[in-house]
Amino acid sequence: MTWVTLISFDLPYDENVLYFAFFATITAYNFIKYFGLAKFHHRSLANWLRIIQLFSAVAFVFMCYYLLQLNLRTLTLIGFLAVATFLYAIPLIPKRYLFDEQQNLREISGAKIYIIALVWAFVTVLLPIINAELELSADVSVTLFQRFCYVLVLMLPFEIRDLNYDSLKLATIPQKIGIKKTKIIGVLLLMVFIMLEFFKDEINEISVISTLMIMFITLLFLIFSSKKQHKYYSAFWVEALPIFWLGTLLLLR
Repeated sequence: MTWVTLISFDLPYDENVLYFAFFATITAYNFIKYFGLAKFHHRSLANWLRIIQLFSAVAFVFMCYYLLQLNLRTLTLIGFLAVATFLYAIPLIPKRYLFDEQQNLREISGAKIYIIALVWAFVTVLLPIINAELELSADVSVTLFQRFCYVLVLMLPFEIRDLNYDSLKLATIPQKIGIKKTKIIGVLLLMVFIMLEFFKDEINEISVISTLMIMFITLLFLIFSSKKQHKYYSAFWVEALPIFWLGTLLLLR
C-alpha cells in the first residue's frame, strides 16, 4: 500500500520508506501478537516463540537502519505511530476507560478496527508523502480518507471469521450489528472508496482503473466471507489484496 501511494502520486521508488514500512510492520505485529505470551519469561519460552523473537529482533535492527535514513518530519510522524502501537499492546490506559484489566487500546470497546485502519492509513499514505517532502494537498487528504475506508473493509472478513472467538468486550462490528449489516456497511465504504477517486484534483486514468479493479475484487471477498470460511480465505487471499492492487498498478504503468 505504501508503494501504491508512491505510484499514485508519481513519486520515485523510495527504498528507505518501503523497507522501513516492511520491517516496522513485522516488528510491530509480532510485538503486539506475542507480547502477551512472552512477557518477560524468557527462560520458559517455547522454541517456536524463541524463533519468532529472533526473527523479530533481526527485523527490528533493519527497521532502525532504515529509520535513520528518513527525514526529521517523517520521524515525528513515526514517533506518533510508535506511541499508538505501544499503547495498543501495553496495559497503560486507565481502567475506567476499559472493560477489563488489560488496559490497552485494543480492549476499548469497538475501537480496535478504527485504530488499525488509522495507523495503516497514516503509514501507507502520509509516510511516503512526508518523506518525499510533498505538499499535504487536498488530494493527499482524500487519499488518506480513501485508504482508511479501504482498510476498514479489508478487516471485515477477519471480524466475520472471528465472530465465534472474539471476546464480546471487543464489540466488533459483526458482534454489534450482525454479518448481513456488516457486509452492507462494507459495500457502502467501498462505494465511498471509489467515489473519492473522482474528487481528486488530478485524476489519473491508471489509478482509476486499478482502483476500480481492486474495489470489485474486494467486494467479492466481502460478500462471500462467512464465519466458516476456509483458513486461507482471509489469512492469505484477503491479506494478498493490497499486493494485487500494487501488481495491477505496476502492469498498467
